[in-house]
This record gives sequence, structure tokens and C-alpha cells, in this order.
Amino acid sequence: MTDSGAPLARTPLWSRHHDAGAKLVPFAGWEMPVSYTGILEEHRAVRTRAGLFDVSHMGELRLRGPGALELAQRLFTNDVASAEPGRVRYGLLCLESGGAVDDVTLYRTGPGEVLFCVNAANAAADRDWMHEIRARTRSRAEIVDESEATALLALQGPRALGIVAKLTPPGFVRPRIWHFSETRLGDLPVMLSRTGYTGEDGYEIFIDGARAGALWDLLREAGGADLTPAGLGARDTLRTEAALPLYGHELDREHDPIEAGLERFVAFGTGFTGEPALLARRDAGPKRRLVGLVLEGRQVARPGFPIRSPHGDGVVTSGTYAPTVDRSIALGYAPAGLTAGARAEVEIRGKRVPCEVVATPFYRRKRG
Repeated sequence: MTDSGAPLARTPLWSRHHDAGAKLVPFAGWEMPVSYTGILEEHRAVRTRAGLFDVSHMGELRLRGPGALELAQRLFTNDVASAEPGRVRYGLLCLESGGAVDDVTLYRTGPGEVLFCVNAANAAADRDWMHEIRARTRSRAEIVDESEATALLALQGPRALGIVAKLTPPGFVRPRIWHFSETRLGDLPVMLSRTGYTGEDGYEIFIDGARAGALWDLLREAGGADLTPAGLGARDTLRTEAALPLYGHELDREHDPIEAGLERFVAFGTGFTGEPALLARRDAGPKRRLVGLVLEGRQVARPGFPIRSPHGDGVVTSGTYAPTVDRSIALGYAPAGLTAGARAEVEIRGKRVPCEVVATPFYRRKRG
């Protein structure tokens, strides 16, 4: 049950997870698999072979009709106009204050149409925010919520491309990174996006919800021993190693993309909501910044733990034992003067554990 007493939602793949013996937990109002065989094993499978994730809890909001691109640009911090059809862009939806409503991906699905993929916990708030900006700008664009009808699978890891190549039509040219293609896997129509949230190469695959089970089975059969189902636990350790932000941890309405180190996804001069506030923040310099920390020993820094330094205090937003780098790592907000190479401490249950501020990401895949 959710906090409100409502039953948890289930993705179209819930029965697959249940039958596979996954540990199912509440997440953002959904009953989701946190692990199947163990977080550590699933994490390493993604780094060395391939992992398959059900991320159908994510939301999909399409803007179409007259003024759709103009409305998208008012909502989205990155540049919409220069994204040709087939392009994917990461960016944020921001308040007038610059605080983040959500971090999202935008798919340029047509000459005058875009699809936003949004975080599960924020789908309703994002939809409301889009309608608010639509009304404020008197846009005639249509906002269509396709979340309930859409399933999303993520196939990630060094062998992911090869697995999918077994299933695509003859002559298919796979999309470049941060691009997508409409195609078929077997006889299943999909939108195949060369994106992910693990730090590895791979795909995020959009499909009609009614066909999600068939796609899951098809990918598992094609992957064989190279493919491991993976849950939200491994997804979190993987994204933390890659220093990818998670809304509600590194981002929220009180934090903005400048202090989060996401300025490269902010296209100043495009007229997005919150641009004046972010421009002022950039020019003045933020008072706090998101930093990476490597702790001494094996103790894990949890969200909310204090960061202590001669420059002032901060707070941990995410922390984990990182299997690939074999260290205890964390992300957190700290005074802007605390830069890479500086020493600090994380207060863990009353004890101060020494740590070093480091450049992120903690893990970067080898290009080959």
C-alpha cells in the first residue's frame, strides 16, 4: 500500500518478476523488483555482460500540435530547436526560482512533436506543471499522458548492443548514442533509444504495455547466459558510480542545475522557465556545489549524513559501497570552496569518517 492507503501500482511485467523470485518493494507508488539474485551480482553483470531492467514505472508525456516545440522550449532547459527528429536530449524542468521540478529526457519524435520521459514519482507533478505553463503562455499545444499505455525496458552493459543486434531487421543501422530509432525486435514494434542510467552503453526500449511481456521474454532468450535481470538496487549503485543524479536526492525544488553541476544541459538564451534565476546564479557563482566523496574504510554514507569541512558543512545526498571501484563513495552538497583534492569528513552515527573530495564520475566505462 502507498502512504495514502491506495494499492501499489504494478507494471505489465510484474508477473515476470514474481515468477523469477524477485524481491518486490514499494517505490514511488509502484511495487518494483529491488533485486533477483542479489544487488552485487546484478551490478557486476551489468558492468561485465548485460542487465535487463523493468523501468515501466517511468512516465511518458507527449507534446504535439500547434506550438508544441515552443511550449517544450519554455519547459525544458536544453535546446529543443536544434534537436533534429531522432535525437534525445537530457535536461530539466525548472521553476521560476531555478529549482528543479524534474530531470527528464526529451525525444524529438517528429518535426513538430516531442516526447518527455519523466521520473515515476514526479509524473503527476510534471503533467500539472506543463499544463500550468501551457495556460500561462496560452499555448495551443496538446499534452498527452501516455504513461499507462507505455512500457519501458532498459538493456545495459557491454554486450547489450550485440544482444539487440540478434533481433533487429536485416540492414538495420543502430542509433548513435543519444539518438533513437523506430524499429522491430523480432516482430515487436519498439522505439529503441541509445540511452541509459548505468554508465554503460545500451538501450532503453519503449513498447506498448500489452507487448512488454513478449519483449522481456524475447530479450532474455536472445541474451542467454550473457543477460541477467536486474532490479532497482543495482540500478542505484550503478548510477551512483556513474555520478548520475537521482531526483529527490541530488535534485529537487530547492536545488538547481547550476549547483548540481549540470550547467552543460542548460541552454541559456532559449527562454526556458527559470532562465533569469539560473543566469544570475551562474554569474554570481553558487554557494554550494554537488561533490563526489571517497570515504576511508567500508562504512557507507547515507542521505542526510553531515559533511564537515574547514569551508563549512554540507550534506550527503547518496552513498553506497561501489563494487566496481571497491570503495565507499558518496555524492553530496558542500560549500563551493570544497574542490577536488580537499579533505573532509562524513559524520556517521556520531563518528567522523575521513574522506576526500574527488572529481566525478567515480566510474567511467572504457570506450572501444
